Amino acid sequence: MDERTRLAALEDALAKVQDPELHRPMMQLGMLKNLRLEGSTVKLRVVLTTPACPLKDRIEGEIAKAVVGKVDGVERVELEWDSDVSRTKGVTGRQDIPGVRNTVAVSAGKGGVGKTTVAVNLAFALLRTGARVGLLDADIYGPNVPIMLGLDERPSSRDGRMIPLRKSGLEVVSIGSIIDPDKPVIWRGPMLAGALRQFLFEVEWGELDYLVCDLPPGTGDVQLTLAQSIPLTGAVIVTTPQDVSLADVGRGIAMFQQLRVPVLGVIENMSGFVCPHCGETTDVFSRGGGRELAEARGLPFLGEIPLDPVVRIGGGIGQPLVLAQPQTPQARIFETVAAALAGQISQVNFQTASAPEMPSGPRVPVG
Repeated sequence: MDERTRLAALEDALAKVQDPELHRPMMQLGMLKNLRLEGSTVKLRVVLTTPACPLKDRIEGEIAKAVVGKVDGVERVELEWDSDVSRTKGVTGRQDIPGVRNTVAVSAGKGGVGKTTVAVNLAFALLRTGARVGLLDADIYGPNVPIMLGLDERPSSRDGRMIPLRKSGLEVVSIGSIIDPDKPVIWRGPMLAGALRQFLFEVEWGELDYLVCDLPPGTGDVQLTLAQSIPLTGAVIVTTPQDVSLADVGRGIAMFQQLRVPVLGVIENMSGFVCPHCGETTDVFSRGGGRELAEARGLPFLGEIPLDPVVRIGGGIGQPLVLAQPQTPQARIFETVAAALAGQISQVNFQTASAPEMPSGPRVPVG
């Protein structure tokens, strides 16, 4: 069998390999590229929909299963991994952030549910996959990200544009790094909107796969401005299991749906307390409410994060858990949640790219 015939046989075999998340042939999706033969070895580039894909081993196994021993003379497979997370279409009336491929809002219906802790650790979990990640602290009234990251310097500027601070490869912007720590932010809606738009469009974010936006709790001006200014990839809802938090979460979900922002999933934080001495789990705030809410609303459930002193202490001393202790079981929970989130982003982006152009969402007055 000559090389041209073997390559044709390889293409036929690979045409049957499906993406595990999109359930479509990877060849048809343009995810298998640069196919070539070098002796008994097949080499190709696999372009994933997210660098945080948790299914690389499965994909590699499926490719090897399809060709090794099935195509004449093929004994092994060598893969080069790549990613293309920019599959969204522009949304009429909203402006892209140059260089930023996906913007993900982390939201909560009420305060005190650990939303910022989740946002920070998710950002580092995505960063550990090899993705380029930024973190925007959009909680204007309570900007805690600089404290959680141990950042006490002020950002610089170049040619009138802000340069983000960096923490172990993470690009960070927060009003908490600009104003005096003891100075309250007493702004009305238009001032909030103006500040947020500056953070979006007047910052040198560079090339990012993901920009994680930590939003203030509730359904106020910041949420509306963000949803109306940029084509958000989607929103993540953080809740605790108890009823009062879940009731507020329902309103937050309805807000994003009204603004035509995909809800990527629900995360249940403080889901049981693990005793550091005996290892026993106590459901301090009940358990399972986040999963039940997600199922009732037809939304993905991204995972449960336990209430653990290690997580709290890391944020308090400026060393988030996933950054400082990535091999601990608690950090791996965040990485599992981040992988689930990345999978949902892939699916939403693919669906958006396949859909007709969307009109702008409803214009809700701000301020």
